[in-house]
Amino acid sequence: MTKLSIIVPVYNERNMVANALERIASLDIDKEIIVVDDGSTDGTRDVLADRQHQLFTVLYHPRNMGKGAAIRTGLAHVTGKYVVVQDADLEYDPQEILQLLVPLEQGECDAVFGNRFPFARREGVRGIHVLIYLANLVLALFLSAVFLRRIHDMETCYKVMRSEVAKSLQLRSDRFEIEPEITAKLLKRGHRIKELPISYRHRHYSEGKKITWRDAITAFLTIIKYRFVD
Repeated sequence: MTKLSIIVPVYNERNMVANALERIASLDIDKEIIVVDDGSTDGTRDVLADRQHQLFTVLYHPRNMGKGAAIRTGLAHVTGKYVVVQDADLEYDPQEILQLLVPLEQGECDAVFGNRFPFARREGVRGIHVLIYLANLVLALFLSAVFLRRIHDMETCYKVMRSEVAKSLQLRSDRFEIEPEITAKLLKRGHRIKELPISYRHRHYSEGKKITWRDAITAFLTIIKYRFVD
């Protein structure tokens, strides 16, 4: 299997990042791991200082600039044929990246999205996560209507694609609106997207989850924006 580049945006994940990087490093695939610390202030940088060796490239933002900015920084250093983003909070299981690569290796598509909705419907959601589930559902339906192409999970972190495709998107977003920007530009350029079901471990705001309802509003505006501009 061809080399995979894994971009790991990190912001104030001192308690999670070591475990996350160990699990990513255990993936049985030729890979490079590009960690981008987005101005952490909680001691995360001390943890990352011990991870700078052949397998890891650790980059630092001078201040918090947003997840999108961290992804763009990481993408500039990608050398693998394929690229994926892995959040450091482990809401997503790194082992499932391997199954998402299969359709790409077989030439079935240009990008593979991990769809969390089948898992969420099967396992159920609780509390604030009901709102997150509904917001993601509405956003996906809205994007599908705007671009006339059904996408079930637009906000998924797992968007695996050929690196040349990712770099050609010329991404601009700095924060969480990077997800609708990526999806909108893939659709607008006619790239083939395949969705496969994945599992998902909800993290509550008390555990450090950072996305809010304001980001949902920004996502709506981002979808409209990239329907008409590039």
